[in-house]
Formats: sequence, structure tokens, C-alpha cells
Amino acid sequence: MLLQYYLEQLQYKNMPDYLYKYLKDPRLLRLRNVGYFCGMDYASKKIYNFQELISRFDHSLTTALLTEQVTNDKRQTIAALYHDISTPCFSHVIDYMNQDYAKQESTEEYTEEILKRNKYLKKCLEEDHIEIDDLINFKKFSIVDNERPKCCADRLDGIILTGMAWTKDITKEDIFHILNDITIFKNEEGNQEIGFQKDSVVLRVMEVNQRIDSFCHSKEDHYMMQLLADITKLALEKKYFNYEDLYRYNELQLFHLLKKIPDKELQGKIFLFEHMDPINIPDFKNDSVKVRALNPLVNGKRYR
Repeated sequence: MLLQYYLEQLQYKNMPDYLYKYLKDPRLLRLRNVGYFCGMDYASKKIYNFQELISRFDHSLTTALLTEQVTNDKRQTIAALYHDISTPCFSHVIDYMNQDYAKQESTEEYTEEILKRNKYLKKCLEEDHIEIDDLINFKKFSIVDNERPKCCADRLDGIILTGMAWTKDITKEDIFHILNDITIFKNEEGNQEIGFQKDSVVLRVMEVNQRIDSFCHSKEDHYMMQLLADITKLALEKKYFNYEDLYRYNELQLFHLLKKIPDKELQGKIFLFEHMDPINIPDFKNDSVKVRALNPLVNGKRYR
């Protein structure tokens, strides 16, 4: 599978020794049971047919390994590993529910609390002389996270993973060429930024990113994301579970719980979610959903 190949190219089997103890953190391992594609793994297969299952843990790990590859910096790599620690079940569907369509960061408000309550993590950080504020404020590391349309490890990894599993236009050759071409440049503001050396590679990355953006702005994706957001909101309003359960349950458990609730209104929406035919989706547009703009550096200069 492509995910395994990607991990091999990121030297997963030869990763730095200090990373292993963090990969045993129960709070981080929770993300193994949170899908990368926002609960759409359980949606109608007539609309979504992912090539392979990818979790938020997979994304956290590959983003960390990507950061390690270009920086060889322990603090930035651990910050990358924990950047999605506050992701609940159904991921950005919860941002839809919170009406945070543009940035899709509403759940990040829990990052500090989750990190500070993690005793296992605290012990690991003390051993490595890393401050927990480095993880809480991971956006200070421009290699890990950066404002659009700039590139960063989180964004590039998302393009690779989504291109592999959803749009299905990332190949082994693409992964190989991308990972062997990326480097760090100083951008216009004097900050570090992940960039590329070859026009052919950056053009390929931008092509895939544009296709991903078109998928995320399709009426099908808008409708299905909002439908699962409405299902979740309805269940919360009727007190079938509470907001904290989005972090206590794993995603499959939560979806099965929803399916067992004897509520006609709720089950009607779940039936649509599982069986919707794209030809029956009405014109459904949400102009607020973020545009996945990308304009990377090539040899230190902005591509466009």
C-alpha cells in the first residue's frame, strides 16, 4: 500500500530513538481510531471510496517524520507529532458543526488542556528538555505549520495522504520525487519555509492540491460533511452523548452508538449518510469552506 511505501521513504524503521517513547503515549494512540477523512469512511460508498484507511495518528506520524527529515530538530518534530492531539471523532465535521468552515480550527482550543493533563507526555518532555509550550504553540514553527498559501510539513503531508487515498492521483514515483526534492528556504519575511528545487515537482504538488480543493468544494463533499455535522449536533442536543464523548469514544464505536439510538429523525439522517446516491444530492454550496490555496517556494522564490 502507498502509506507503507511513504513511511519507508520517510525512514520510519530508522527513525530517531527519542521518538519511540512518544509513540507509546495513550493520548496520541487515541488518534489511531480517528480517521483522517472526517468520518467519511462510514459514508455512502457511492460517494467516497478511499483507497486505504488513514488515521489522524498516521498523519501525525508522517508529519513528524517529514519535519525530522528537513530539520533534524527534536523540538519541531515532537511539535509536529502532537499538532493534531485535540482532534475529536469526525475531525473537521465538528468544525462544520461549530460553523468554523473557513479555518476549521475550532477544536484546537482544547490543545493546551489536553497536553497539560498528559502526565506521560510531561515525563517524556522532561527527559528531552522540551517545554510543553513548544507543543501548545506549535504554529510558531513555520516548518510545521504556516499560513496559506505557504507550504509546511502539515500541508504537504496532507496533500500526499489525500492524493494517495481520496483523489488517487499520488503515485510511488510522486512520493519519491517529492521527498527527494524538498528543502528549507528563507521566505520573503525571513522565516524558514519548506520549498522545492524543481519546477516539475512543485507543479505536480500544485496539481494534486488543486484537485483536492475541487473535491473539498464539490456539492457531494459539502453535503455529506454538513449531514454528519447535523447528525452529531442532533445527537448532542438530544443528550444521547456529550461533547466530551467525542474524545472518549473511538470513531467506529461512536458511529455504531449513533446507529443504535432509537430515534426516527436521527436514523433517517444516518440512512441518508450511509446510502446517499450522488445523483440525489441537491445543489449544495458552502462558500465559507476554506480554499486550499498553495503557492510554494521554488529555489527560494515564490512560484507565482
